[in-house]
Amino acid sequence: MIDLLLVTDRRQAAAPLSDMLGAAFAAGCRWASLREKDLPAEEQVQLARELLPLARRFGARLTLHGDPNLALAASVDGVHLPAGGDVAAARAALGPDALIGISIHSVAEARVMDRTIDYAVLGPVHATASKPGYGPALGVEGVRLIAGATPVPIIAIGGITPGRVGDVMSAGAAGVAVMGSVMRALDPGAEVRALLAALTGQSC
Repeated sequence: MIDLLLVTDRRQAAAPLSDMLGAAFAAGCRWASLREKDLPAEEQVQLARELLPLARRFGARLTLHGDPNLALAASVDGVHLPAGGDVAAARAALGPDALIGISIHSVAEARVMDRTIDYAVLGPVHATASKPGYGPALGVEGVRLIAGATPVPIIAIGGITPGRVGDVMSAGAAGVAVMGSVMRALDPGAEVRALLAALTGQSC
């Protein structure tokens, strides 16, 4: 089940990633993806290996943004590919049970996306301080159009707050992803609980 994906950014984090993820997992988040692509490959693998036992303690999934080979080396649950990434190669490297996703930003990308993928992260839905310069905000109508163009589950990212969860879910998103709002939070657990409460309200 897709609900809440937490994407990491240690440069924004208010505390070490182990503390931030520990608080998020304790609050109910069950999926995090390491997006630390500025680190050398060896350091990405080491960081993932260090955080994987923490995820396992809470029954959470841990994936890695970027290179499928690094995800394989770290023994995490899957990989998140950039837009245009090679889904078939990732599946061949990681196997049939791996969680494989991709970033998309338009209806055109949604229409030609490999349908064997597990999910697609769509954004930015709203303007966000975490990733400026990634194109104009798509808005809720953009979520509706792109979700309608593909059967692949869509996860909305970009300026997602508890108050905005209902709109993107009603527009066809299967879940939401957040980065900065949790990474910068002095109480990441409280932020996660608020997001999950909003998601639960949508599923009732």
